[in-house]
Amino acid sequence: MTNDILRILLLALQFGFLALLVGLLWNFSRTLRSDLGAASAAEATTREGIGRLIVVESPAGEPPEGRTLAIGPITSLGRNVNATVYVEDDFVSAQQALLTFRGHAWYLEDQGSTNGTWVNGHRIERPVALSFGDEISLGKVRLRLER
Repeated sequence: MTNDILRILLLALQFGFLALLVGLLWNFSRTLRSDLGAASAAEATTREGIGRLIVVESPAGEPPEGRTLAIGPITSLGRNVNATVYVEDDFVSAQQALLTFRGHAWYLEDQGSTNGTWVNGHRIERPVALSFGDEISLGKVRLRLER
């Protein structure tokens, strides 16, 4: 009789341990799925960017006129193929300008280019705060900042 009670008690403990293990695995998988979903959403936001540049004019065709370019918090513009926004124009320096998002505003800074960087027809000498709709000129290429 005592052996039967011990066996039943041991079997109940084994089932309890198994239920605890299944519960832990279920919680782990639910948390993992939630984290992966959040990572996918963050990646989609990064891919879409936090702003965009519209190519208004591009005589050389790179980037093509009318193209929308997603931009992130730090965006380099220039003729260097490693620039975030590659501009094919002989009047554009390899590292022409840097577009950054700080706080709640976009700033454009010329990186010591030979021909200068222009905003709404004015050459910039220092970092300049931009508004949506402002036009950036790099050589013969014009880009418009949009939301």
